[in-house]
Amino acid sequence: MSTLHTMSRRGFLGASGALAATAALVPPRAAISETAAQLPPAIAALPVLSGLARPFTNAERLARIERARQLMAADKIDAIVLANSTTSSVYFANMRLYGGERLWALVIPAKGKPFLVCPAFEEGRARETLATGPFGKEADVLTWQEDESPFAALGKGLADRGLTSGTVGLDENMAFVFSEGIRAANPHLTLVSASPVTAGCRMIKDGHEIECLRLACRATLLVYRAVAHSLHPGMTTIDVHSLVAAAYKRVGFQGEASLNIDEFTALPHGSRQPQTLHEGSILMLDDGCDVEGYTSDITRTFVLGKASDKMKSVFDLVHRAQSAALAAARPGVPTGEVDAAARKVIVDGGYGPGFTYFSHRVGHGIGMDMHEWPYLVKNDMYGYDLQPRLNAGNLFSDEPGVYIRGEFGVRLEDDMLITEAGAELLTPQSPSLEDPFGGMEPEPSSTKG
Repeated sequence: MSTLHTMSRRGFLGASGALAATAALVPPRAAISETAAQLPPAIAALPVLSGLARPFTNAERLARIERARQLMAADKIDAIVLANSTTSSVYFANMRLYGGERLWALVIPAKGKPFLVCPAFEEGRARETLATGPFGKEADVLTWQEDESPFAALGKGLADRGLTSGTVGLDENMAFVFSEGIRAANPHLTLVSASPVTAGCRMIKDGHEIECLRLACRATLLVYRAVAHSLHPGMTTIDVHSLVAAAYKRVGFQGEASLNIDEFTALPHGSRQPQTLHEGSILMLDDGCDVEGYTSDITRTFVLGKASDKMKSVFDLVHRAQSAALAAARPGVPTGEVDAAARKVIVDGGYGPGFTYFSHRVGHGIGMDMHEWPYLVKNDMYGYDLQPRLNAGNLFSDEPGVYIRGEFGVRLEDDMLITEAGAELLTPQSPSLEDPFGGMEPEPSSTKG
């Protein structure tokens, strides 16, 4: 859904949406005190979880680079180029390449030493960053002056490693101006997508990555429960954003959440319009938090008071659809079949055909980006493989929904790990609209921490 490193998913509505998402991380009112004694009791009692997170090591990143080289060999790619603030550069080298309009590029050859291309005046900062990463102080840095071509410098670095011809993979998120600059300055190279390598590595999570994602999911659900137990009629979405910010500060992770109320829950990505809670309101809390660069993505739909019979009926249908997706997910299954399993339940329940009421795919990959490969939908146009199959170590959202315009919507979202035997959710499913957090660990009994 959204990513904590970039614009919130609601930000596509305009630049102010990104500002609103950022503001959700900061209490806008003095009414929410930073002192535990003045916080709502459920939030004050939250445990501190940040100490449970383990940083990733350079040895782990070197293993990722070796895996990337294996995939390069398999796909006949001689090098990959990651440019300007890509998540993949953090994944491989713990470097976020902020360069704006100036090219910063990390180049990882299938054979030979990786190197960095950066502006000459940034060399000191580049070497300082490289020194703490997996390449250490011996990494090569190729610089270019402001009146020189960075793309020619990149080509020279490849040529110095024997690549005067060959196939080079470019990060799918690279700006067009950079990809075209590389192409124009290096006509002797064949340029392709680096996704078979970057996605090929990042789609399969190892034990440490899964550990981080489990912790992020745990923190998010604890925050949601504490916030839900602190709500009362008359609160606005701004008030709830303040509670969310205070709750994430207590557990020790950066996070955010959107809240949509009543008819606005029928919009899958919500609305920026001011909204106020009332007795009997249906609410949708959504988004997640970041643990060592890995993000959760969870949605809980619930009511403030008593749910109507229609709300309960729709909830039960969505719950069964979520379970159907979970049951269908296992290694070797095409991603589209997981979506089809959930969609059939909803269409057979009277909310069809197709995408009429369940208007989005059933899930997306989750990892360092909240949306990443592969995607649980037929004809996945966003990956490098139009018909990917599930593999053990994939991690997805499982988030069917029914959205009835002008009335309400229900979405249930938990994060789903593909295992050797099938699949599991990293958080307990929501039992009902009136008891959305049943099955969780017991409420904290103290404010220690």
